[in-house]
Amino acid sequence: MSEPVEKGMVHMKEKIKSRTETIERILKAYLPKEEETPSAVVKAMNYSVNAGGKRLRPMLMSETYRLFGGSETVIEPFMAAIEMIHTYSLVHDDLPAMDNDEYRRGKKTTWVQYGEAVAILAGDGLLNYAFETALKAFACEGADAQRIARALSILANKAGIYGMIGGQDADIAAEEANEAPALSQLLYIHEHKTAALIQASMMIGAVLAGADDAALSTIEKAAYEIGIAFQIQDDILDVTSTFEELGKPIGSDEKNNKTTYVTLKGISEASREQKELSDHAIGLLESFTKQGFQNEFLTDLVKSLITRLK
Repeated sequence: MSEPVEKGMVHMKEKIKSRTETIERILKAYLPKEEETPSAVVKAMNYSVNAGGKRLRPMLMSETYRLFGGSETVIEPFMAAIEMIHTYSLVHDDLPAMDNDEYRRGKKTTWVQYGEAVAILAGDGLLNYAFETALKAFACEGADAQRIARALSILANKAGIYGMIGGQDADIAAEEANEAPALSQLLYIHEHKTAALIQASMMIGAVLAGADDAALSTIEKAAYEIGIAFQIQDDILDVTSTFEELGKPIGSDEKNNKTTYVTLKGISEASREQKELSDHAIGLLESFTKQGFQNEFLTDLVKSLITRLK
């Protein structure tokens, strides 16, 4: 690897670290205060969110907001809200009735730490609190009621039965079926279970910055491709990574008899298609340069998802 490439990778890691720290500060500001509401559910909610993670969704939201010239604090409640919704989905996903995982991000999962009942309530609490948090955008700098209302609609739709929950439902149905799902079914699951929240993140960033409908449509398409590519990489890592790298048990897909992109296509073909999707998504994002919109970090962030190891 050449020295300029190495320096570029180090610089990118520093940029991601800086933005992640900003997101952590925003999350801390919006999470419920345990001293004000000393309950097991609140502690479990905070434990779940503070367990770490890439903070990819709020980062994509913030950077899409910047792409279209956004610079005010109205984006922050939505950044916190999308991470709360993502976290609640993981809390419920880890439950014995679902994937029965005991570790995530190198830490005990919420149900292991607090018990199943509290974990279910913590997930419910995070989902409800996410919308309480997003509504605080009306009182923020740069608040535009029409844009905020549209952003709330996107958030609700992409997180609900026509989005992430619908994807989870289809995933469970596929597991219970007596035959492996077809590729079209698997793509439906990935589109709704994984890509939907990435679409919500980037579309909300665009809407709050005032992007027009044509731009919003392009962002939705790019976010779909990013989401599918991200999930394919997850499937690959479940086979090729280690517990130390991934922070959770590897081989869980095989353990749960899950059909994945890797089991259908093989690692080589899955990797090729993942890169193809990522490259096309980058091309869509770069197409905004002709309209005077550019965010080099956003395109570099999408590129980094191709080679991530966790």
